[in-house]
Amino acid sequence: MSSTHGTLFRATTFGESHGGALGVVIDGCPPGLLLDLDAIQAELDRRRPGQSSLTTARQEPDRVEVLSGLFEGRTLGSPLALLVWNRDADASAYAPFRDRYRPSHADLTTDARYGHRAWAGGGRASARETVGRVAAGAVARQVLAARTDQPVEIVAWVDQVGDIVAGCDPATVRRDAVEANAVRCPDPAAAAEMEALIRAVRKDKDTVGGVVRCVCRHVPAGLGAPVFDKLEAELARAMLSLPAAKGFESGAGFASVAMRGSTHNDLFEPAPADDPHAAVLPSGARVRTRTNHSGGIQGGISNGMPVTLSVAFKPVATIFREQDTVDAEGRPTTILPRGRHDPCVVPRAVPMVEAMAALVLCDQLLRLRALRP
Repeated sequence: MSSTHGTLFRATTFGESHGGALGVVIDGCPPGLLLDLDAIQAELDRRRPGQSSLTTARQEPDRVEVLSGLFEGRTLGSPLALLVWNRDADASAYAPFRDRYRPSHADLTTDARYGHRAWAGGGRASARETVGRVAAGAVARQVLAARTDQPVEIVAWVDQVGDIVAGCDPATVRRDAVEANAVRCPDPAAAAEMEALIRAVRKDKDTVGGVVRCVCRHVPAGLGAPVFDKLEAELARAMLSLPAAKGFESGAGFASVAMRGSTHNDLFEPAPADDPHAAVLPSGARVRTRTNHSGGIQGGISNGMPVTLSVAFKPVATIFREQDTVDAEGRPTTILPRGRHDPCVVPRAVPMVEAMAALVLCDQLLRLRALRP
């Protein structure tokens, strides 16, 4: 099972939804980093269940513990292990359909691959696995802050729920506006509509999908590589590994197909000395682009402009209605799920998207520094 992300900054997550604990082992974290555990906990608090009436009712404190790799508050350079205990696991809710496959879940496909699975809550396929990702992403943010002239600022937000689309400018979106409501949409009017839709969907025993957008500011130029290790390819792989993720866009994405090249091209221009998004050329000159349809990435390599991306999430597969399915013997049957689930995953997906962006950018930065110390 592939549970490791990264080349130099390697994060390996472990644990099942209703097992004893979850966590992550980070190999390659630079030594001497003064680790802010409160910042890690703050990110886990944004991800945890039960944080609002729009999320699953499962109550997990998700308090992080450090098992190794830290001494006197600083990283040692050895594997950094972070652990979160499951405190509110309840496998009994899944026992009635342990031998029946839930539609659009990973039950059948996991059996097809491994022949054995943790049927309680989906095991590794559960979104609870992202506890380790979010913890690792919080560490990656701190590495980025320590290793760049300007700390890389990563802000994600809910841009769409169902057919309701927010009107947000990626250049100006701020974390405090995102966190101002339970939906995590910085457009107050759209947020109110989204919340009403999510509540209506939950009342109807159904679910709804959405889109999370993300902007990464102050990303140094030079991250990524041509061909297979393009920065947007690495970001796409990371984002599409998230539970329920079904679509990815970089920059203008699919909207670019309706543009002409004369419109889509990001023209270069000299940048002032205080421009935070300037690329510094080998000659020492500073340049930027006039527009940012490329989403801060050209030829697979960051150009200094903000890196922008979007991730589409499907409706949560668990709906509390009876549905047709088959059992482990292939016989037709029905299933009426039980358990505690989000009616819409995107509000809690916001810190997950930020975490994966941080992991990719941190790994790419360390790879760039190894290439050009």
